[in-house]
Amino acid sequence: MLRLGEKISAAEITPEAVYLERRRFMLGGAALALSALSGLGHAGCEHGNIPASSEPLTDIDAATHHNNYYEFSTDKKSVSRLAKDFNPRPWTVAVSGEVRKPKTYDIDELTRLVHPEERIYRLRCVEGWSMVVPWLGIPLCEVLRRADPTGKAKFVEFVSIKKPESMPGQRYASLSWPYTEGLRIDEAMHPLTMLVFGMYGKPLPNQNGAPLRLVVPWKYGFKSIKAIAQIRLVENQPLTSWSRSAPREYGFYANVNPAVAHPRWSQRRETRLGELSKRDTLPFNGYAEQVAPLYQGMDLVANF
Repeated sequence: MLRLGEKISAAEITPEAVYLERRRFMLGGAALALSALSGLGHAGCEHGNIPASSEPLTDIDAATHHNNYYEFSTDKKSVSRLAKDFNPRPWTVAVSGEVRKPKTYDIDELTRLVHPEERIYRLRCVEGWSMVVPWLGIPLCEVLRRADPTGKAKFVEFVSIKKPESMPGQRYASLSWPYTEGLRIDEAMHPLTMLVFGMYGKPLPNQNGAPLRLVVPWKYGFKSIKAIAQIRLVENQPLTSWSRSAPREYGFYANVNPAVAHPRWSQRRETRLGELSKRDTLPFNGYAEQVAPLYQGMDLVANF
């Protein structure tokens, strides 16, 4: 991983010469002193260090052509082809619910919200396999704090777009549509929880969730909802698509935990996309130092 404030070589992100001349990629500069949120105490949005890593990036072709995205297909190899003609513009994202300042953002306004420079976060993530991707985005907490949550905001619910005419997978009842996901408010406010609009120095491809997706790197990939259209702050734990469809298999928390087996397979070992051999799964996907305190005192077997 990169440390926040540490520059990243543009050549490591993309080989396109024109892009290299036009952009200089860096992490988000000095830590921001952010105000407390009403009802939440300290906002928790300051940027601490993301641990450095020497792990190589996943090949871009592999990361963009092996996708879990049921809105298009349950066949991972078909998603990129079926998503090719999906149009992510125009696009708006509504932030509403238990907030004092609801707002609907145009996607381009949202991507410019915090800083004029773009920020790269080189994070491990799990999408049914693991990979190391340089995501381009902003911490979700920087959007939530602007909405000024009320004291009733205990959870954040995310809702994706519903466009069966453009998303052929939505024509079938493989899941309830639109896709919904949720986080506890402290999880949503953690600076590793990202709203992502690009990867590898380019706009987010359709098959990876364009124009805006969530990345929660210490959780299994189904938590990282794609094509986000609504963000709602709510008082009660939302019923998510996978929890509704298969509650015994997909819990609300979905923290990467090698000690908790899926009912149909072990999760002690994982496959890194592009590699042939398996490796040990790390608790919280290797981010335990940063996020384990969120779950202090919880039974992570019961709360899977």
